[in-house]
Amino acid sequence: MLVSYGGSQEDWEGLAAWSDEDMHRMIAYMRDLDAELRASGELLQSEGLSGPARAFVVRGSDSGPVVVDGPFAESKEVIAGYWVVDVASRERVLEIAQKASACPGPGGTVLNQPIEVHPVMGAPDVDPETLAPYQQ
Repeated sequence: MLVSYGGSQEDWEGLAAWSDEDMHRMIAYMRDLDAELRASGELLQSEGLSGPARAFVVRGSDSGPVVVDGPFAESKEVIAGYWVVDVASRERVLEIAQKASACPGPGGTVLNQPIEVHPVMGAPDVDPETLAPYQQ
């Protein structure tokens, strides 16, 4: 899973100042990247996320869910979106992450935004009769 960070809350709010041309350029770049990954069969899922002002955190408690609305002062960066890909090698995921990082910003300047890569862990093998992990 590749996670794209959109900077700080202030950076996110700064998107409102981008020109229509800059926003269209950025969106077209991301759509082209998605199309490339879809065509290669590597893209499993991708989404852009809403801003932090619409996000919230839920914690369980004995009396029900406890909900805290965003934005979150303790967060230094906000998640802008993600891609879930199925690739053959580390080199390929690095290539995709570098391309995602090179998204254009205002005036076409390359943002070089951080892209965090998290391998997705599969479930352990389970014996269907006992639902216990296989012991080898």
